[in-house]
Amino acid sequence: MKIKQISLFLENKPGHVCNACRVLADAGINIESMSLADTEQFGILRLIVKNWEKAVSVFEKNGITVKLTDVIAVQVPNKPGGLADLLEILDQAKLNIEYVYEIHCGDKDVTTLIFRFNHTETAIQALQQRGIPLVGADELFGSNP
Repeated sequence: MKIKQISLFLENKPGHVCNACRVLADAGINIESMSLADTEQFGILRLIVKNWEKAVSVFEKNGITVKLTDVIAVQVPNKPGGLADLLEILDQAKLNIEYVYEIHCGDKDVTTLIFRFNHTETAIQALQQRGIPLVGADELFGSNP
């Protein structure tokens, strides 16, 4: 149930995020979800795309350094307490959340969140044992790249 996330380490200057997005657009790759975290001089652009292999290739061809990371997509009920209940399960499993952001999947009753944990396999086991729905790439994008 792991999903590949692309991370780009970019200098915090005008045009760098735009350039990365343009590289994907020119290659016909749609960004399904993204997160940008920055410091004064640098930023990390995290992307979920359907065809991550092609995205990595076009970034490398354009001189952009790419790192792949395994993340987990988790469905959370879109109601008061839905996230708090999930976080309690993660806390009981002694898991550290490195970061989290949302990916839009079109269902109003659930929110799909992308999580990066300190121990991915432990997180998968803890969530599956509690019946928490994990979302794989096939469910997010369909089976074709």
